Amino acid sequence: MDDRNVLNSQETFTRAVQFIWREAEMLDRREYSAWLELWDPKGHYVVPIDPSTTDFAAALNYAYDDQHMREMRVQRMTSGYSASASDAARTVRTVSRFTLSSDAADTVEVKSAQIIVAYKRGANTIFAADLTHRISFASGEPKLLQKVIRLIDSTEALSAIGFLL
Repeated sequence: MDDRNVLNSQETFTRAVQFIWREAEMLDRREYSAWLELWDPKGHYVVPIDPSTTDFAAALNYAYDDQHMREMRVQRMTSGYSASASDAARTVRTVSRFTLSSDAADTVEVKSAQIIVAYKRGANTIFAADLTHRISFASGEPKLLQKVIRLIDSTEALSAIGFLL
């Protein structure tokens, strides 16, 4: 690999990490409409139950949202008519341990770790997950093609996940 490709790869990785941090901040601030704009229309938001599954369409998931389902989820969360909207947890995310797992011509896949502290009704709940973001740079602006959130306790009974991870 020549020096120019290394620099382009490093710049793309840096842009991807900044994009992931921006996404986390949007979710903490409940900027769900702006979050929807981060997505490629063909993208999928995935929270699998089985931590080792790769065939999300054929597996049971907490979430497997295409564009329509993401929009419906955001509508429920912002309408005020669901419990998750009227009594939503306040969250603070920390995303770290970034690694570039693939770097194609216009798409990167970045793996990271995420800790979310959710505060609701006087109690803090901690969620830990391994994340995989597949991000396209084909249009010049980054767009999410896929976000997979592998909760470390996904096979246990989970409660209080009435917000976007």
